[in-house]
Formats: sequence, C-alpha cells, structure tokens
Amino acid sequence: MFLEVIVDLIHTEVDKIFEYSTNDITVEVGSRVFVPFGNKVIEGIVVNKKETSEYPKERIKPILRVIEDVPALTKETLALAKNIKETCFVTMASALRLFLPSEMRKGKVKEQYTSEYFINDGANLEEMISSLKKTAIKQKELLEFLSKNGRVDGVELNKHFGASAVKGLLEKGYIFKEKTQKLRSPYGEIQTDSQTVNLTPKQILAVKSIKETDKTVTLLHGVTGSGKTEVYLKLINDVIESGRTAIMTVPEISLTPQMLRQLRSRFGDKAAILHSGLSSGERFDEWWRLRNGQAKIAIGARSAIFAPVENLGLIIIDEEHDGSYFSETSPRYSTVSVAKFRAEYNKAKLVLGSATPEIETYMLAQNGEYNLATLPDRINKKPLPNVEIVDMRKEVRRGNNSPFSRELLDGIEECLNNGNQAIIFLNQRGYSKTVVCTECGHVQKCTDCDVSLTYHMEDNALLCHYCGAKYKMIKACTECGSPYIRHGGAGTERIQRQLKELFPSARILRMDRDTTQNKEGHFKILNEFSQKKADILVGTQMIAKGHDFPSVTLVGILDADMSLHFSDFRSGERTFQLLTQVAGRSGRSDKAGKVVLQTYSPENLVLRQAIRYDYEGFFGRELSIRKATGFPPFTDIVRILIKSQNDQQALDITKALYTELNEIYIKQRERFRFFGCMKAPLKRLQNQYRYQIIMRLVKPNFDLLKTIYYTQDKYNGRAVTLSLEINPNNLT
Repeated sequence: MFLEVIVDLIHTEVDKIFEYSTNDITVEVGSRVFVPFGNKVIEGIVVNKKETSEYPKERIKPILRVIEDVPALTKETLALAKNIKETCFVTMASALRLFLPSEMRKGKVKEQYTSEYFINDGANLEEMISSLKKTAIKQKELLEFLSKNGRVDGVELNKHFGASAVKGLLEKGYIFKEKTQKLRSPYGEIQTDSQTVNLTPKQILAVKSIKETDKTVTLLHGVTGSGKTEVYLKLINDVIESGRTAIMTVPEISLTPQMLRQLRSRFGDKAAILHSGLSSGERFDEWWRLRNGQAKIAIGARSAIFAPVENLGLIIIDEEHDGSYFSETSPRYSTVSVAKFRAEYNKAKLVLGSATPEIETYMLAQNGEYNLATLPDRINKKPLPNVEIVDMRKEVRRGNNSPFSRELLDGIEECLNNGNQAIIFLNQRGYSKTVVCTECGHVQKCTDCDVSLTYHMEDNALLCHYCGAKYKMIKACTECGSPYIRHGGAGTERIQRQLKELFPSARILRMDRDTTQNKEGHFKILNEFSQKKADILVGTQMIAKGHDFPSVTLVGILDADMSLHFSDFRSGERTFQLLTQVAGRSGRSDKAGKVVLQTYSPENLVLRQAIRYDYEGFFGRELSIRKATGFPPFTDIVRILIKSQNDQQALDITKALYTELNEIYIKQRERFRFFGCMKAPLKRLQNQYRYQIIMRLVKPNFDLLKTIYYTQDKYNGRAVTLSLEINPNNLT
C-alpha cells in the first residue's frame, strides 16, 4: 500500500504530493504521520491511499509512524483545504495548517493525564484500618478520606497525607490507582441558567423560514435586540436532536463566554469553545472533544469555522458583516466562503445574522440567491433608542475643548442618578493618539513603521499599534529638544480618567485590547458590568457587538465620524454598521434608551441614516454608488503587496511586475475597471517598505486571477515578499 502525503512545509517548491510506503503500518486518510524528508524527519498529512505506484519501490521510503490513533483530518476537511489552496492561491500545506491547533502541529502539547486513587466497592474499611500499625496515622486518615470522597486525584492525596502513606497502602492492596485523562476546560467558572424561553411569533416564522427553504444560505436580518440569539439556539437544538452537529462563530473573543454560557445552559458539555485566547492545553482538549464526537457544538471566533466536527447540520455566523471574519494573514480566507463550502458539502444550513448586513450579502438576499428571514422589531416591541446628534463644532465655539459635550455629561449624570448604567464608546485605545512638540510640530513616530506612536499613561510608554513596539515616554522633543509636549487626540484610557474626575463616585470599567490581554480579561469585565458592579463601561469596538445589558439606558459615542474619513471605499458602510451596533446596546429592557452621538460632520448622510436605523435607505444609496464607480460587489479588487527591508529592491520588483502585468492589462483591457501601481498607504510597516499594485476586475474572473497569481509568484524571494489579496478587508 502506498500513501500520498503533503509535507508540512509551505514553500511553493515542495507544494506537491510525495509518495511513501506504509511499512505494514495501518494508516487512514487524514492521519498525521512522521516521514523522512531529505536528511530530516518532518510531519505530513496523508491525503490518499493507493495500491500501486509509478515509482520504483526502492525509491519509495516508508513512513516512520502515525502520530494519533484517530485521523486528525476528515475527507471533508481535506476537500476544503484543496478549495482554499485553489481560491486563496496558497500552498496545500498552508491551507492544511488552518485545521490544526498550532501547538498540536508542533508537538508542544499533548493529553494531560492524572492518577486517581480509590477503595474498591465492598472493601471492609474497619478491617483495613485495624490491620494497620498504631503509628500509621496518615494511612488511617487517608483510608477514611477515600471512603468519604470516592475517587481522589493523587496530587491532592500526596499533599495532605504524604507520598509514603499513599505508596504503603498501594503495596498492601488496600487502595487502587487508575490513570485518567484530565480535560482542561476553558471558562469552567461560567455559571449557567437553564431558563426556558418561549419564541415570539416573528422568531417562530424566522426559524420556519430557515428550516424549510431549499436554499443553503439564509440571511437573518434583525434589528439590535430583536432576539436573533434565541433563533440560533432553537436551530442548534433541532439540529442536535436530529443527530447532527453545529458550528457558531462570533466576531469578538469577548462574545464567546457569553454565548458559551447560553449554549451550556441548553446543551451542557456538548458545547466546546475554540479561539486564540485559550491556553494551548485548553484548545487542544476542546479540539479533540469535537474531533472524537464528545462535543457536538463548536463556538468561537473566526477560526472555529475549521472545527473538526463531522455530520455538520448547521453553521451560524453572527454579526456576519464584521471585518474580523476576513483573515489578514495568509491564507487570506473569508469565513463566509469557507462556511458556504462546508454547508454545501454536508447539505447543511448556513445562517448569516446581522442588524447591518454586508452590502454584498444583502444584495444576494434581495436577488433571491439567499433566503431572507427578518426580525424587524425588538422583543416585546421595545422601541429603538432615541439618538441625539451633537455638533462638536458648536461645543468648541462655546469654549468646550473636552471630549464630552454638555448633553452627554448631563445624560451621564441623569443616568447615574436613576441607578442605571452607561456605555461610552471611542474606537481609539491608549491615553492620547499622538505626542506632538508644540515648538516645531514634530510627531513621535515608530522607528519601524510610518505611523505615529500612541501614549499609554498606565505604562508611561509610547506604543506602536501596528507592530507592538514599545518606547520610553519622552521628556523633550527628540527633534528640537523643547520640553513643551502636547497630547493630541483622546483614547479610552484618557476618557476613563477624565470620567473618574467628573464623576468621582461612579465605578468605571474600561474594555479595550490593553485591559483584555489574557483569556479571562473579557469575561471578568463583562461579568462585573452585567452584575452592576460598575456604572460606566468605556471601550472600543469590542463593546459594540452583541452584548445585552438590561440596565444600560445611555450610550455615548465620541468621534462618531472617525472612520468616515479613511481612504477605503467601505468607510461609509463600516461607520453605519458600527454606529448602529453601538447604539443598539441602549434600552434593551423595559427602560427607555438614549444615544448621544458626537460628531464634527452632523450633516453627513451616513450618520443621518444611522440615527434613523434606515438600513434600506443606506443600502440603496451605497449600492448605486458602488455600481457607478465599479467597486465590489460589482467587481473584485485585487491587490499585490510588495514588501522588503530594502526600499530600492521593493521598488525594482514592483516596476518589473507592473511591466509584466501591464501586458496582460493591454490584451484584456475590457476585463479591468482599474489598473495602477503606487506606494502602500502605510509606506513602511514593521521595518519593511511597501508598494502595491491594485486592480479592479470585472466578474467572473477566476482564470484571470490565476494568471495574475502565477505572474506575481515568480518574483517571490527571501529579500522581497509578495502577497496577493482578493477584496482585502483593509487597504492600508
């Protein structure tokens, strides 16, 4: 028997099948194996078995061993990896890595076992104790302890009674030892609530629509607070009862504990969690619970879409519009595209849920390619919060240079006096966005990136939010030596400090990347706030999505138009989505909600449509603009990013590639809406100079994309790296 193996090396030169013999070892397709490769031993994945080989037997080396008893990958995931290789233009090894926890692939994590000690049923405790010497006090206490507590972990016994007492009783045959696997369970402290929820008539209709449609994909379009989660839980329940499995993804790691609580309440240990914030041991154990079928539901952020479940019946992508569902590192996949493949392969249902769907998603639903289910009202007809726009230009003219308008401060005071809670949103972490010299105007920048540094007061340090570099806070300008330094632009850290000064009796929490660096960070902050142990929650976009706090009656949005002015065709769409989501955190119970939206562009149409929750109006206008200008979804944007530590080398490769691609452009001009070459918006990032070639291609274009990919791939090397992105989520 011969095996076709993909070795775990991502270089294009080894992106092919290598053949090995089984050496009389039983091997299944999808198994991880150790194989000889040159003068090394490396991992590989068996992708096929066959009886004969075209190569002489003496040239075919045998595999060394199979790594696990159960194949790590299924036939479905092998097919999906092949699809990712072809559509994302990556090596097969790179695609296969998506399906395995990185620590597992590197052999750095394994099952954790513990030794449990116990007394056999029916053993006579009194006889055993009386047979011991009078001085064997610890052994007697140990026997009594096991008699009361049943099976006990060996570490605990050794700690309380000593290793010699344990060993002595083992040798006498009075107690017994058994090795068992110890599962590392994430968020084990989460308390569950098994309350039963009755669906509203609208929710029942939505469930019926999703289950009965002959279409694979359904867009569940529901306003914030309309009860999409209960629809998800009902669908998951029905799928599990039918003997199949489910995957649910959420856009932020911060949402996974909240969703896990609800899933555990309904389904107990059948729910497993997968995301990058877990420890390597927790991720390993949860992954294997899903692979072995012990768990039937995978919940997590983007990477959970690769959960190793079989017989998949349902995939749910909550907040499907969110940018986090697009991978910005190779392979640059779309979570929705991966989900579509898995749903079609398994004849399963895919549900995309959002209050503000992506433009392309809503267009496909309107065109009938997707099924459309709607939840137009909040639960129990609760009104959406009233939004008040504050023109910050007028505040400045009145002499108010603080981040807070008078209306917002009054709103916070009223909210606190009534015993309610408030959320203050600002999508900028740190204390100040820039550190500027007031004498010469010099802005402190990262030495490795072409971006300004952000001041973090708690660390008294300057941080680069792109590469993570950390610098000492300056006492004088590094250019002219002036001691007069100004902090420009507020961040969440500064907002929290100023609110503490303005409302000294208020309990204020902050939620951003700085306060949630460990796995428990998100959970602890959200848990405290939900239990009303804090009055105000200040945060970035991670507080905008999916959270349900009944006592929140006020949401303050600072710098609402911050994202409007990014040089990205999606800036209007992202602003509309973010503002709608943030505003939706207010007034979710019986108490009326209010939103204070501060802006320097109060006349902007996107903001006006957002405060009216006018998604239909926004969608129609945005789609017309995109059609007229030739932007997605009517074209595909293709960007080739060229990077090198040597500016001239990057520029030379860019020019050479542009010249070669220009010949393709001239021959097939009718298939291009745009073709250009330029510096990347961030010219230098992580000590690499960056150039880009951007194209907008008329659909369909897969053959043209392949030609472009193979043309640029020839220029990849150690000194200069190139990457091809299709409809990149971030054009900076």
